[in-house]
Amino acid sequence: MREVKQKPSQKPVMQRRWFWPAVYGGMAVMIVAVIFSFNALYESQNEQELMEEVSAPADQSIVPTNATVSETLKYPFKEEYLNEVTILQDFYDVSKDEATRENSLLVFNQVFTTSTGVSIAINSEPFEVVAAMSGEVTEVKMDAFTGNSITVTHPNGMQTRYNSVADILVKQGDQVSQGDQLATSQENEWNPNIGVHLHFEVMEDGVLVDPNKYLSF
Repeated sequence: MREVKQKPSQKPVMQRRWFWPAVYGGMAVMIVAVIFSFNALYESQNEQELMEEVSAPADQSIVPTNATVSETLKYPFKEEYLNEVTILQDFYDVSKDEATRENSLLVFNQVFTTSTGVSIAINSEPFEVVAAMSGEVTEVKMDAFTGNSITVTHPNGMQTRYNSVADILVKQGDQVSQGDQLATSQENEWNPNIGVHLHFEVMEDGVLVDPNKYLSF
């Protein structure tokens, strides 16, 4: 009888050398594919959101995060002293009564000039002069004769000027907030008859206006 040769038994697939590397390789490919798909989807969503923001209608309300709250003009002194304030001279206005116009004239060496602001006194004593509104100090002028002065320019284009002051605490270029102390009131040689006072001026578009337009003294 012919001998029948038996074929060597084949190893199970899982025991073959190439099986597990192939499995691991396939899993790695799947993981990379999932990550790639997720990233592509995320970038696509971001691009869509960006396009929506860019194409947003121009009339949509945009609220800036650093928006400045608008201010109104306040007194150039601490309001706790309001009841002790005396207005020594008013802003000269031809439409006012004769007595007020006469009190708005300044005399020096027999020369008359009109008052361009209000002259304020508090118990005839020096008092703290404060910023009537926030802004930038655009001029500090030292003049012992007419009295030192400080000019502050405000975001709305207005300017306030504080004349007849001493012990000045600010310099040109400084940013001041409403209520910050700028200086102290004093007397001057130009208008010596009224003693210690602050001559306060308000300007709109470079034109002097009556401070009483904004404040009730």
